[in-house]
Amino acid sequence: MKTDDDPSENTPTPSSDNESESRRQRSGLIPNIGELSKARLNMMVLGTTAVGFALADPDLPAMKLFWTLVGTALTAASAGMLNQLAEIRPDGLMKRTRERPLPAGLVSPRTVFVLGVLLTYAGATILGMLVNGISCMLALLNVLIYVLVYTPLKPRTTLNTLVGAICGAIPPMIGWVAATGRLDGGAWLLGTLLFVWQLPHFFALAMMYREDYERGGFAMLPVVDNRGEITVQVILVTSLCLIPIGLGATLIGLAGWFSALMALLLGIMMSLLALILYIKRTHVAARRVFLGSLAYLPLVLGAMVIDSGPIEVDDAPTFTEPMNPHGMIAP
Repeated sequence: MKTDDDPSENTPTPSSDNESESRRQRSGLIPNIGELSKARLNMMVLGTTAVGFALADPDLPAMKLFWTLVGTALTAASAGMLNQLAEIRPDGLMKRTRERPLPAGLVSPRTVFVLGVLLTYAGATILGMLVNGISCMLALLNVLIYVLVYTPLKPRTTLNTLVGAICGAIPPMIGWVAATGRLDGGAWLLGTLLFVWQLPHFFALAMMYREDYERGGFAMLPVVDNRGEITVQVILVTSLCLIPIGLGATLIGLAGWFSALMALLLGIMMSLLALILYIKRTHVAARRVFLGSLAYLPLVLGAMVIDSGPIEVDDAPTFTEPMNPHGMIAP
């Protein structure tokens, strides 16, 4: 039995020494910048932005695309940082997020706040000065919705997912408007596809981590919907909606028949996975929907880019602005 004077009580063990050394190495901004900025998630953001640009302008002017991606990456990173800053406490309660840098105490909240704000300004400035004003406004709108609307709604209402889906729908629209200077039919189609796709994708994920979200105090639909009835219905309906939306690219002349075939087959795949989940309502079925959604998006968007055709959207509502030859907003 150890007494209060037992020296072994305060003697670090090899394992505790290793943990301390590991924590020391992980501490600070630089080792954690990837996780703070949600780098893996933002790779998808940049991918959809590039798809929007490529579909709008097949010639892909390199420097314009480069600055579009840089500006979008900086604003997306800032949104991820400010979101995590606001969710330190709930992230600390959830198993899948409690080792994030902020709840783990590896980086100062003040540092993250300052960097997040600076990245917002930097990204918006790059888009506004080197691309065009509409792309800048869309990127800023995305940060504001994500941080000031979506984040506060997460513990309050299941509608938070719809708001979050708006944020995921905007990046391909940024890419489109960066290339064309206008919001027209192609931009809205891509935005709609991304918006709808996120619903079965995220609700399946939320079903998998239902207890964790409940532990964190988030009002996700699977948390509130105890029996899962509404959740599986929404997943099935939105998966079915992917079929006509995916075919829309061919209908408006944005892509050809190969794109239509891929959209049809992959939409059917998503719908069948969603139907199985509707019937079984198991963790395995939810995971298959989630993994299926991860396969669906790059394959459908990739098919659109490969099979892109003439853009016939002259009759669609547009929003344009005068531009000077250097890409800045004209006075």
